[in-house]
Amino acid sequence: MEKETLFEKIEKIKMLYRILVMAGSLVLFAGLFVWAVYLPFVEDIAKMQEEVAKLEQKLNQVVVKARAEKKLQAEYAEVDIQFQEALKLLPNTKEIPTLLRSITQLGSDSQLDFVLFSPQRERVQDFYMEIPVSIEVNGSYHNVAVFFDKVGQMERIVNILNVSMVPVKDRSTILNTKCDAVTYRFKGEIDASKKGGQRTSK
Repeated sequence: MEKETLFEKIEKIKMLYRILVMAGSLVLFAGLFVWAVYLPFVEDIAKMQEEVAKLEQKLNQVVVKARAEKKLQAEYAEVDIQFQEALKLLPNTKEIPTLLRSITQLGSDSQLDFVLFSPQRERVQDFYMEIPVSIEVNGSYHNVAVFFDKVGQMERIVNILNVSMVPVKDRSTILNTKCDAVTYRFKGEIDASKKGGQRTSK
């Protein structure tokens, strides 16, 4: 009896078994495909997504820092401008004598008679020095008011403090006015001429 061929043997298998064998083979091949190809690919995708998320987070942090740095630079520039403007309002050490002469000239222009004009010792504050000047003048209330107004309009900051007024005589329209004119300078300034004098005296 001749041996049956493989195809003849397959033909004798019932259709149901043949279907089950084919289905099982497909499932087996599908499983092998998923295990060998798809699963590693999915893991790579997950890793790439995680890496992308980390990079996006770092990028966002860099953007936030860059914006903050620009904001700080803008704020620094604005403060520096304000500081430079403040420097213009405060006299430096070399300008103090000229400033004091300007105050006396304003008093004379306001038709006041100076009884006293006495610069006092500087007073130390946090980051600046106060330079007070004791002033005593005789003149009408109007002329004193004109003098105070002119001082207030000076380019440099000069404040008039501790004002007292009394008539020089009973029922007189001439007032004896005492006050303190206070100007300011930054504490860090050094009088170059004094410094040079100290060097030469050694």
